[in-house]
Amino acid sequence: MDEIEPRLKGLMLAGLAGEAGPYRRLLDELSGLLRAYYGRRCPPGLDAEDLVQETLIAVHTRRATYDAGQPFTAWAYAIARYKLIDALRRGRSHLRAPAEEADALFASLGAAGGAEAAMAARDLERVMADLPARTRQLIRETKVEGLSTREAAENHGMTESAVKVAIHRGLKALGGRYADPGQGGSG
Repeated sequence: MDEIEPRLKGLMLAGLAGEAGPYRRLLDELSGLLRAYYGRRCPPGLDAEDLVQETLIAVHTRRATYDAGQPFTAWAYAIARYKLIDALRRGRSHLRAPAEEADALFASLGAAGGAEAAMAARDLERVMADLPARTRQLIRETKVEGLSTREAAENHGMTESAVKVAIHRGLKALGGRYADPGQGGSG
């Protein structure tokens, strides 16, 4: 990388000065680096070549924002990183919180007996560990213990609507975290 940075930065500065040849070389070299970058980071189903092209277009359209006092590769890879994040978000937009599946999981906790129930409860606590404490408690009370949303609302000094929203958001967060990325399309 030590030799790449000064070369690419020089090509970028020449391109900014209006020299077409160096700018073309910059885009050619950068496309190879981006293919390697995305090749290591793209999950199956995400087209790395599309991301390379999107990134090259973004570099071109935002070239006037490049600060010549900063490393070029850091600037270019920041654009690449954001393009990857955007693509991952777009790819996940079809995922919905598996509320029906979550309800089945919570129902099975009540039906399971003895050791199975203890293991399921332990697993559930691990899965919900990153949720806010109140959300965890609301999910536990309504989905495992069987309280109504009205009872949970009274226990926590909340409205029923606020309880429903908190539970929905908690389940949606879990669905986003644990959904099968191979599920694809129906949504």
